Amino acid sequence: MSLTELSGASTPEPATATETPARPARRTSPFGALLLRLHFYAGILVAPFLVVAALTGLAYTTTPQLDKILYSDQLTVAQVGDRPLPLAEQVGAARNAHPEGSITTVQPGDGDRTTRVTFALPELGEKQHTVYVDPYTAQVKGQLTTWFGSTPATTWLDDLHRNLHLGVVGRHYSELAASWLWVIALGGVILWWRRRSASRATARHLLVPDLSAGKGVRRTRGWHATTGIWLTIGLLFLSATGLTWSRYAGANFGAGLDALSARAPEISTSLTTVPDEPAETGGGHQHGASGAGGVVESAAFDRVAAAARTAGLNGPVEIAPAAEAGSAWTVTQVDNTWPVAKDRVAVDPAGGQVTARSDFADWPLLAKLSALGIQAHMGLLFGLVNQILLAALALGLLCVIVWGYRMWWQRRPTRADRRALAGTPPARGGVRGMPLWVLLIGVPVTVAIGWALPLFGITLLAFLVIDVIAGAVSRRRRPAVVPTSPAPAGS
Repeated sequence: MSLTELSGASTPEPATATETPARPARRTSPFGALLLRLHFYAGILVAPFLVVAALTGLAYTTTPQLDKILYSDQLTVAQVGDRPLPLAEQVGAARNAHPEGSITTVQPGDGDRTTRVTFALPELGEKQHTVYVDPYTAQVKGQLTTWFGSTPATTWLDDLHRNLHLGVVGRHYSELAASWLWVIALGGVILWWRRRSASRATARHLLVPDLSAGKGVRRTRGWHATTGIWLTIGLLFLSATGLTWSRYAGANFGAGLDALSARAPEISTSLTTVPDEPAETGGGHQHGASGAGGVVESAAFDRVAAAARTAGLNGPVEIAPAAEAGSAWTVTQVDNTWPVAKDRVAVDPAGGQVTARSDFADWPLLAKLSALGIQAHMGLLFGLVNQILLAALALGLLCVIVWGYRMWWQRRPTRADRRALAGTPPARGGVRGMPLWVLLIGVPVTVAIGWALPLFGITLLAFLVIDVIAGAVSRRRRPAVVPTSPAPAGS
């Protein structure tokens, strides 16, 4: 939610000749005045960042369908066979098509999905080359440059949403938007609740716009505020999950997980014996495949996959050769739709024995929530329903922001001698009216939040500086009041 209720301490709407005189303006409490002014500044100055985040996030929700349109030949097979060929043959075909690099992961295909063999090359950095193989014929269907399994189109839209293709510098925009989104949303709810309570409106008007308000700012406020109420839970979720992998707040979140031992547990890949490395013996599926730990036997992929299936790892899985020779390989479930499957096993590639196991059910609660939250934020957890909900949140947020700016414009002075392009800010002075005990509690809490969310803290300080400067300029421009002398007697 953006500017939920900019008018609490602003100049009231002029009454027409047919209206009854307006009752005196309600005296705003110091807390209400402070919250209203903070909400105003955040809405005006942070809303542009939220607009960009909403638009790029809306575009990202289309990526599953976009991948099917653009990369159908690579991702799917034209005809599903009776049973897949051995992985050794599929990996061998991928290696023949891509002689360079080391194999980092293999995702066996089933149904109409192709097998994905991913190769790492030093010149690609974080990105990889993924070769797509028909699991029923071992025919190579194509090759794409991927990023953690994402196609080029998904990667491009992901970078657009995260950093506007500006690298590390661009990540500041998305972190700033996520850092303020929860503040603006909760502040708007509180302000709307206070206004409804003061006017003794029914609870229904919290969730349904008051269409009897006529035209102008009151009707706009009704749509703005009630839409924001409906979006609040979703916006708080997007803010929290977005911050978990942001640059600065995300690092603090990670440090908190480490302090609480709440990370996803590591799985041991140590082996008591070091198997001999097989030599390359020729072409096709009979030769060794260069993996992360050096040259590995292609047939090991079938042994490791069979051991994982026997251990109960069903559905889509990802096989990762050992990072170094003499270590176990890992097999991880990669089904990100609800109910998710993220169990992992370590397997000795030589003998096919499971040497270690880590089940998602045993993860710490915070690790589970973080993993599920990220998948929901990306639109994967509940499939198409998840995508629709995210798209609705993005569109709703855009509407709320537009209504907020419209209220600001509608409240502008229109008299010939007082014309302005926008409405006046809410009155200042909330901090000065606060009880001492509130300041003694509120200031340390605000500092702590600013430390945990650095971009929030920095911009909050900037808003304070702007407000102080604006107040000083306003006082200088205010004409001095010259006392008039009393008229002489008998005049």
